[in-house]
Amino acid sequence: MTLRDKSELAVAKRVVVKVGSSSISGANADKIQSLVDALAKAHSRGVEIILVTSGAIATALPIFNLDSRPDDLATVQALASVGQSKLIARYQQSLDKYSIIVGQVLLTAGDFEVEETRRNAKATLDRLVKLRALPIVNENDTVATHEIKFGDNDRLAALVAVLVDADALILLSDVDALYDMPPTKAGAKRIETVLFGEELAGVEIGGSSTNVGTGGAVTKVSAAKVATEAGVSVLLTNTDQVSLALDGADIGTWFQANPNK
Repeated sequence: MTLRDKSELAVAKRVVVKVGSSSISGANADKIQSLVDALAKAHSRGVEIILVTSGAIATALPIFNLDSRPDDLATVQALASVGQSKLIARYQQSLDKYSIIVGQVLLTAGDFEVEETRRNAKATLDRLVKLRALPIVNENDTVATHEIKFGDNDRLAALVAVLVDADALILLSDVDALYDMPPTKAGAKRIETVLFGEELAGVEIGGSSTNVGTGGAVTKVSAAKVATEAGVSVLLTNTDQVSLALDGADIGTWFQANPNK
């Protein structure tokens, strides 16, 4: 179903939630538990939750005494290989007390371009949620190249939301909403709703401000356009408010879906 406003998230049946690297790694690594608590709460009332997570590379950085994401592809892929297993283990450990099983799904951009792999990915995700597992999706950084990478997991989350016919996509950030200028600037105002097709003229949208992520507000707005065009409503808020978001609270920025889809 197409949700008309953020309050209807409280009755959504299938929701894709995306969390970024900076929200769950480094100094924020302990936030995985609070994120999982919120997802488990919604899961317990029957919501089909699919989590799209960044963080594999960021999780591996301290293991190799690195302060920031490397520039060369081979090192990035090696870090992803090490960090992905540790990241999934952290999620599973946090979910154990709820007896929820994690299903890991790694995708590349090419998987969405071929009908057979698109269909297989959808079938896997559909079956996982029907089995009451919690699918955790990430880009397959160990094999993706510069030519086929999503570029950021915000776009991946939008593509997954469209693929599985989600009722909504929740994009979690370090900032609680989209503002008309960087929220650190005096006078910045929260944008409560973005109507479908609205161009956001005059809005100053920035990129990532961290040394571990690749997104930022600009990729989230772009991802929201992909999802809403296909009829999936989007809420942008911060990781600390994911429980409120899933309960339909009046928070964040709501991107209205295409009413004709």
